[in-house]
Amino acid sequence: MAAMKPRTGDGPLEVEKSPHGYTLRLPLEGGGRMVLQMSEEELAQLRGVVSEALGE
Repeated sequence: MAAMKPRTGDGPLEVEKSPHGYTLRLPLEGGGRMVLQMSEEELAQLRGVVSEALGE
């Protein structure tokens, strides 16, 4: 039987650099977090889209 890890909460929005690119942990409404792994180029595109949506 596999060990179950307890969920310790949603946690903050975080981005960290990893050997494979960047890991984005995004808290979701209703609990849990979505974890995305992306390259530097993909992260730059995401930044541009969010900035445009916010009118910056």
